[in-house]
Amino acid sequence: MRTSAPHLPVLADSPPSAPRLLLQSVASRDTLLDGGWWPRSNDPVAELPGLILALDRYRGTVHHIMLGATGWRTRPGLLEVAGRAIRLAWFTTMPSDLLTAVGTNGGRIDLLVVPPGVSMPTAWAAIGLAAQRGNNVYASDLITAAGRLIEASDIAQERVRKSGGGRLAPAEPRLITPR
Repeated sequence: MRTSAPHLPVLADSPPSAPRLLLQSVASRDTLLDGGWWPRSNDPVAELPGLILALDRYRGTVHHIMLGATGWRTRPGLLEVAGRAIRLAWFTTMPSDLLTAVGTNGGRIDLLVVPPGVSMPTAWAAIGLAAQRGNNVYASDLITAAGRLIEASDIAQERVRKSGGGRLAPAEPRLITPR
């Protein structure tokens, strides 16, 4: 990360990574969230450029991001992405698992932010729930709900396996002797 002055945008040292992101296919005002995002680290300079570029492609040019202040390594005010400065606003009153992107067209995208340390099954389940049309679960409750879904699924699979109905047992080789 490099910056020349306090008021100049921060520029990432490496190219943006492909974000682990799932959005509703069509923006809807009937939902609390428009989708979910699972960053690989808590470094906003490394993680946000890929997300911003993806949101640009799917929902229009982003010019402002609002995030919860906790959970991130640094809190830059401006971030350079694709030759433009994106304003980042950090709020102590905003949940750490919520991100709001505002576009130049006035559109708003609210995303669940799954912390980097969450297990893959739970993270993707939470992102899937967040991207469902008509979702009405708050971001802070989605990861817990996803964890319960995964746990219930694991319990059900274990019951099926223990009952012998989960998978075919490999055939045991038998010696066939003529009578």
